[in-house]
Amino acid sequence: MRMVFRWFGEGNDTVSLDQIKQIPGVEGIVWALHDIPAGEEWPMERIMEIRRLGDQYGLHTEVVESVNVHEDIKLGLPSRDLYIGNYIRTIEKLAKAGVKVICYNFMPVFDWVRTDLHKEMEDGSTALFFEQAKIRGVDPLELVRLINQNSALTMPGWEPERLEHLTSLFEAYRQVSEEDLWENLKYFLDAVIPVAEQNGILMAIHPDDPPWPIFGLPRIMTNQANFRRFLSLHDSPSNGITLCTGSLGVSPDNDIVSMIREFQGRIPFTHIRNVRVYENGDFIETSHRTSDGTVDISSIVKAYYDSDFKGYCRPDHGRHLWGEVCRPGYGLYDRALGIMYLWGLWDAFSSQSTGSSLKEEHDHVPTA
Repeated sequence: MRMVFRWFGEGNDTVSLDQIKQIPGVEGIVWALHDIPAGEEWPMERIMEIRRLGDQYGLHTEVVESVNVHEDIKLGLPSRDLYIGNYIRTIEKLAKAGVKVICYNFMPVFDWVRTDLHKEMEDGSTALFFEQAKIRGVDPLELVRLINQNSALTMPGWEPERLEHLTSLFEAYRQVSEEDLWENLKYFLDAVIPVAEQNGILMAIHPDDPPWPIFGLPRIMTNQANFRRFLSLHDSPSNGITLCTGSLGVSPDNDIVSMIREFQGRIPFTHIRNVRVYENGDFIETSHRTSDGTVDISSIVKAYYDSDFKGYCRPDHGRHLWGEVCRPGYGLYDRALGIMYLWGLWDAFSSQSTGSSLKEEHDHVPTA
């Protein structure tokens, strides 16, 4: 397991590379050029600028999240070929800069949906929260205003320039069924996966978050059967999954351990986080600890350990702790705590499998 940490760039993140470097076991950053609108080709000099920043702190830049897919590609419009061409050239540039994995999603309009970015928990911390009843009654435009109320730190997937034509986007998607979305996804994969193969890039699609239709928009990356279908659309090692335990874990029908076992070898990247799901379907993002939520994080890490997982892993959304002012879900403290919990599980499983403890290993380290 190769631990990485999402970073939004200089001047766009409250967490510094110096702080990330100090988290035990973190070897790289997960990054993107968040100011480049979806569909545009990424400039090589900007890509190399991030590479140089990572190198200064001994952090690799091998994972990109995300190269966003333009809505015209998801809609299947004639203009999609222009944007796919830009996407292909971006893949080629990223490969030249040493990138190994590109995370992306195929969610119409919204990358993820929450109704409260700072829901207070019992211990006084706050976290991202999803309330079913509020979604059923809210105007999507009002939700956009909620998500972007902190203009200093834009939320990934909710960039204002991307959503300024929200009304027309909803109108366009009225004509798009789930099967249409599957066809448009296959068209995209058939164009980009051969290029990814040639350039040593692993494409890794992210699940829909949450994994069910929102505002009547079609969603297809929602469960094990659909991921099985996805992988068959273009059967290539370069066509893979970003398995997000938090996104998938809010649905009680999803068996994440079973997914890891079935799709091992096609999961180059994983997001591990916990959520507490309530009986009415509401959910809140809690600490990574297994007992604090509904997702069995311990069994998930064990499944990765048993499959000899060598892909990239990052802690996902964290709570907001100790008065930290940060991008919602992306503070330093709780994600760092999450990393240490994941490493603790990994080390415990390693000790069990070898029949020795870490203390025994340290006892045999020769002294000078």
